Amino acid sequence: MDQGDDGELLAISDLHVGHAENRAVVEGLRPRSPRDWLLVAGDVGETVAHVEWALGLLAARFARVVWAPGNHELWTPTADPVQLRGVARYQHLVEVCRRLGVVTPEDPYPVWRGPGGPALVAPLFLLYDHSWRPEGLDTPEEALAEAYRTGIVCTDEALLHPDPYPSRTAWCADRVATTAARLAARDPALPTVLVNHYPLVREPTRILRYPIFAQWCGTEATADWHRRFDAVAMVYGHLHVPRTTWHDGVRFEEVSVGYPREWKQRSRPPGILRRILPEPEGIPPTAW
Repeated sequence: MDQGDDGELLAISDLHVGHAENRAVVEGLRPRSPRDWLLVAGDVGETVAHVEWALGLLAARFARVVWAPGNHELWTPTADPVQLRGVARYQHLVEVCRRLGVVTPEDPYPVWRGPGGPALVAPLFLLYDHSWRPEGLDTPEEALAEAYRTGIVCTDEALLHPDPYPSRTAWCADRVATTAARLAARDPALPTVLVNHYPLVREPTRILRYPIFAQWCGTEATADWHRRFDAVAMVYGHLHVPRTTWHDGVRFEEVSVGYPREWKQRSRPPGILRRILPEPEGIPPTAW
């Protein structure tokens, strides 16, 4: 039996289906085998209806879909009939996913037993805490003030509410603590595939045009997670810079589609699913 017949662990993120062009990309996504799994690393869309439509379509096509939320799913835009905020919004999205049969960060971590496995697939929801600051800015308050001064401010500041936490930083701290404890209790015999909207290490953000934006891209608290939790691969999005890099010998895959204005400038068409397992051979860093 060839590799494709046993299935592949595939990944994509940042579908942003509020854009008609991206919606067409999602409509064109197909598994290569009936046994393929699909990892979706956040930013499916900006409304609950966006998320339900896209993940429902994908869940009907792939053997299993695994979702980690991005920041856009957690926005509460005025145009969305669902006006839940913060934790209540996240919990509502989890229930939507469960109705669709989609695995969330609140569910038991599934084990990929196809080619390249076995591996524990862990979707994460961690947020960020403004710890990835430019040199010379010693506090989150200074970093945020500098962002406002320069006009490089993430829309999260207006639309991603942390309720009932006092801040997104506090929410992040709780998510990091509870997730670390859960990963520490996993079967140590199984390597992991870690799926998060944000990279677990800061290095991938060095490519950003505006370094000040890195404060909305992750947390220093996860800097050793790829080693600590035996990752064979780390899947993320958010940066809209699809590529493959290695950190401490671990493969990091940025798998975002991004906005039409971004992907239309690339030589590769959007919607090419990235193979995570079995591990591709001969892919150099920054190959995408």
